[in-house]
Amino acid sequence: MNTGIIGIGRYLPEKILTNADLEKMVDTSDEWIRTRTGIEERRIANNETNTSDMAFEAAKKAIADAEITPEDIDMILVATVTPDYPFPSVACLLQERLGAKKAAAMDISAACAGFMYGMITAKQFIDNGAYKHVLVVGVEKLSKITDWEDRNTAVLFGDAAGAAILGPVPDGKGILAFELGSDGSGAKHLYQDEKLIMNGREVFKFAVRQMGESSINVIEKAGLKKEDVDFLIPHQANIRIMEAARQRLELPVEKMSKTVNKYGNTSAASIPVSLIEDLEAGRVKENDVVVMVGFGGGLTWGAIIMRWGK
Repeated sequence: MNTGIIGIGRYLPEKILTNADLEKMVDTSDEWIRTRTGIEERRIANNETNTSDMAFEAAKKAIADAEITPEDIDMILVATVTPDYPFPSVACLLQERLGAKKAAAMDISAACAGFMYGMITAKQFIDNGAYKHVLVVGVEKLSKITDWEDRNTAVLFGDAAGAAILGPVPDGKGILAFELGSDGSGAKHLYQDEKLIMNGREVFKFAVRQMGESSINVIEKAGLKKEDVDFLIPHQANIRIMEAARQRLELPVEKMSKTVNKYGNTSAASIPVSLIEDLEAGRVKENDVVVMVGFGGGLTWGAIIMRWGK
């Protein structure tokens, strides 16, 4: 048996914040936002909704999709940089609320690469036989750390949660290869000091280079070629960064996930949220070879190549 995704779920807040809404808040325009980022609108959680609430809603759906019970979960990993509290972890709050009595629980702080870090960590516990089912959640309430007066960052971010149950899948399916990395010398380019602060130019240069390199690396580690890839799910940060990764893999436009226009940059939630959308639309099908790649503050990055199927 190999390790793969056996259940998925997501949560998106109801409130939609459009570019037209932002035009009234900061000095920007719909055309400026769309041409530079590809974003048209994003979801914003209300004041009463915490990060753990969004994680809970997504996790419930993933558990149901996997056809297991909370008691079957051995470990909970929550990737987030916007926890309810410095401690206890969102994972511990989620463990209690789900009734996952057997599960160990911890948070992972790798920003937008967090879901990749969570999945690859989960794989180690399952591969070595320590655990059978690991719940991985990517969740962010970025609206609470966004500076809504900063035109460079206010237009980018949204709130969301995406969850996956990882467990044994038939041989040949699931995660075929992965890559994780970090470069702490770039920490100064993207960080939180009460509010989120970003050097957009430096992050852009890093992301364009790293997304393509990591994607190629995992394809080669799996013993495959670019033409073997059926679909690319990049972190939904900026359409120009995503396009650079797609072109590096020489994939047609329809073979790349695109949800950034509807949800903005949801950090650790963006890849699982996008995966669910692509599955529901039939763009990802049984036995498809899928590359998922993310980058984030740290600086951090992670990529996975997997053959879809339970």
